[in-house]
Amino acid sequence: MSVLARVGVGPLCVAARAVMPCFWRGKYFSSGREPVENQVTPMLRHLIYKIKATGPITVAEYMKEVLTNPAKGYYVYRDMLGEKGDFITSPEISQIFGELLGIWFISEWMATGKNAAFQLVELGPGRGTLLGDVLRVFSQLGSVLKNCDISVHLVEVSEKLSEVQASALMEEKVPLERDPGSSVYMKGVTKSGIPISWYRDLQDVPEGYGFYLAHEFFDVLPVHKFQKTPQGWREVFVDIDPQASDKLRFVLAPCVTPAEVFIQPDETRDHVEVCPEAGVTIQELSQRIARTGGAALIADYGHDGTKTDTFRGFCGHKLHDVLVAPGTADLTADVDFSYLRRMAEGKVASLGPIKQQTFLKNMGIDVRLKVLLDKSDEPSRQQLLQGYDMLMNPKKMGERFHFFALLPHQRLHGGSHPTNACQSKPSLSPVAGFGELAWR
Repeated sequence: MSVLARVGVGPLCVAARAVMPCFWRGKYFSSGREPVENQVTPMLRHLIYKIKATGPITVAEYMKEVLTNPAKGYYVYRDMLGEKGDFITSPEISQIFGELLGIWFISEWMATGKNAAFQLVELGPGRGTLLGDVLRVFSQLGSVLKNCDISVHLVEVSEKLSEVQASALMEEKVPLERDPGSSVYMKGVTKSGIPISWYRDLQDVPEGYGFYLAHEFFDVLPVHKFQKTPQGWREVFVDIDPQASDKLRFVLAPCVTPAEVFIQPDETRDHVEVCPEAGVTIQELSQRIARTGGAALIADYGHDGTKTDTFRGFCGHKLHDVLVAPGTADLTADVDFSYLRRMAEGKVASLGPIKQQTFLKNMGIDVRLKVLLDKSDEPSRQQLLQGYDMLMNPKKMGERFHFFALLPHQRLHGGSHPTNACQSKPSLSPVAGFGELAWR
């Protein structure tokens, strides 16, 4: 049932649709190719049936259906990463990115007392490329981690991508344990001998001292969009275009909707996007870290509560109209880090967001690049330099992507840490990446 129905408006008839003015479609919603030919996809047919039955749907519900619908969702059965997909992520560009994140986790493990065991949990692991680079660093620094019991836990809703991850992270001859009906739907062992498990939801991952990684995870969580009007805040909905029965359009709700409670009372922008699911995830991470220790590292493109309309689509590495051919393109919205910070307050400390360029430089990317260049032939050198430029150039990923961390309060301010007989005394060294890297 739609939000409008829950607040008493009921399924929208023709007369009711007339009072919902068409919402102006911003430049981020267009692929730039005019006119845009609309492809009637299975997802579009599903959405039209749904809207006819219950009325216009929120942008959040639209995103959730398009991306994660069990039967037709974009993420469920597609491999959308890499040159042949719709977008490329930092780990696909350069191995250095994942290696430096591996160093970050080891640095935090050492700074917090070298616990005898830790869980490495990744949310939305993509093709497993990033985790593979992280685990390679763990293997290379095996002498540092030799007395630590490590396990890997992946939160992945896509059946297709979980198979790709297993192929990337495990030996071909090692069998996978499968149990589709269980909260742990796959189990195995990585190439380096570390136990690895797959889950559909973070809440299914067992609690324990752990490090959490979320790279380009929060930007695909469903957002509610709001426009300020003379009558107050009005939520943006997706409806059928009355001029073309096989097309969709944006409209404004005629009255207040429940998600408005997420808008700050002192909000000054005239258009905002809020993501309740991101808040739920941050609260879950914060509670786990506060109870059992560890840290979370979040890397995504976003802002600190300043941007307005960032909802957009990508198909074939190009901007794509978000309402055209749903199910064939990725949908995304910039992460509001100020909202994530508010959701973590009182439970854990947060650092950032800081620009990717600054974080990677603090982590020693220039030193690592020089080491690899000295060992490489000319084609490999060019590839390394191009990857470095993509990651660090302010006009590319350097200033668009940001890093954000959640840590126990005592990590920054001192105080009692949970310890065990196999754990050394923690230190208050600077947090790597957010200050210069310091080994102790």
